[in-house]
Amino acid sequence: MFSMLMANMIGAVLVFAFVRYGMPIPESAAIIEDRVRNVLIFGGYLLFAGVVSLTAAAMMLRAVIRWQLRGGPPRRSEQMSALHAPLRQAIVHLVLWILGGIIFVVLTASEMPELAVAVIITVCMAATTTFGFTYMLGERILRPVAAQALSEGQFDRTLAPGVGTRLAMTWGLGTLMPVIGIILLCVTQLTTDLVFSPDALAWAITLIAVIAIVQAFALSMLTASQISDPVKQLRRAIERVQRGATDVRVEVFDGSEIGRLQVGFNRMMAEADERRLLRELFGQHVGEDVARRALQFGTELGGETRFVAVLFVDMVGSTGAAAERPPGEVVNLLNEFFRVVVDVVDRHHGFVNKFMGDAALAIFGAPLDRPDAPTAALAAARELRFALDEITGLDIGIGVSAGLAVAGNIGASERFEYTVIGDPVNEASRLTELAKLEPSRVLASTSALYFATDEEQGEWVLGEQVKLRGRRRKTHLAWPEHYPE
Repeated sequence: MFSMLMANMIGAVLVFAFVRYGMPIPESAAIIEDRVRNVLIFGGYLLFAGVVSLTAAAMMLRAVIRWQLRGGPPRRSEQMSALHAPLRQAIVHLVLWILGGIIFVVLTASEMPELAVAVIITVCMAATTTFGFTYMLGERILRPVAAQALSEGQFDRTLAPGVGTRLAMTWGLGTLMPVIGIILLCVTQLTTDLVFSPDALAWAITLIAVIAIVQAFALSMLTASQISDPVKQLRRAIERVQRGATDVRVEVFDGSEIGRLQVGFNRMMAEADERRLLRELFGQHVGEDVARRALQFGTELGGETRFVAVLFVDMVGSTGAAAERPPGEVVNLLNEFFRVVVDVVDRHHGFVNKFMGDAALAIFGAPLDRPDAPTAALAAARELRFALDEITGLDIGIGVSAGLAVAGNIGASERFEYTVIGDPVNEASRLTELAKLEPSRVLASTSALYFATDEEQGEWVLGEQVKLRGRRRKTHLAWPEHYPE
């Protein structure tokens, strides 16, 4: 506010100096005699205007100071006080200019009646220019407070000029007003009885030109900063997003197009965070590969025939354990069991399709194609056997099979899941039941072993052929050559 006050003081001094010394009018004896009186009156009014300006600023910002001391989001009245303070303070200065202009015109007209119209025009132009300049300066100074009010409070399209209005104000106040002053001097020389000396007229035009240059430069810098600062801010924010940052937000400066652009960026980032969270939750529930496939190709019902490898793992005696152990202990055991399963399957680029009580179904080769699906499934089964053996009190059975199956979204349009249906799934489930009775706790069918690499086949031992429950043809069994005793 002191900067706004000083800007008005400088403007008033320039107007006084221009009217008294810059206008090309020869001084009379009356002018010289009244100069001391007028200077005293002018100085007294400046002091009065300064006191009024500071008092008004303190009253206008009282709600803002109370909010800053209290902390937290501002109330509606406090938000409006912060956003409207520059305009209200500029209006106070304009009123003081009008009152001072009236006094100045009366004093000047009593000495030089022929200059009354010129002084009125000069004061009006200076008041308008200073009003616009102090408003833009005050908005620049109070930007941090306004940004905080808009960030913590509800965004509102307040009385803030847009980009076009700001550029028009800069042109009008910095260029149009001084040029009009020069034109009026020339018109006065050409159309009235007042005759200016060439030197006096040259000095007057030079003074106006210098004021115009300084004034236009200051206004241009203010306008440029009001536009370029938020643009730079958004550019830096976008660069952070491109580098992978997700919690990026920008301050909202005002209620103009710039402010709405900043609000739009924040809302876009908030929606992006929400979509990212939904994708993460979606991926946790259905698997990352299924989530990516759904985002890329949609979620229509239907399936396709795929060659897959299936790994089925089930706990032994979980029903009895649930009856004998506390619920919390049972939950911890299941969570540790599933954690190991997910970790091992992910490491072999498989997909844990579902958890079924104390069992888990893992798929290799869907939804993403994998030519080495049997090899990955068999290797995962062997590693899983050793990893689960480290969990105290846990006994399991693992079955592995491979073959053609239908993979896709199964269910209703309101509720469906991605799954695999077919003979390999049934065979892996039956092998798991049988594996619980075998020392290795892992059984695979030769349908999976046949398509594995030679290196992986060397890790397995062929066994007998058995007829599994619910199947017509026999299954040739295989189990790992090395397993925990």
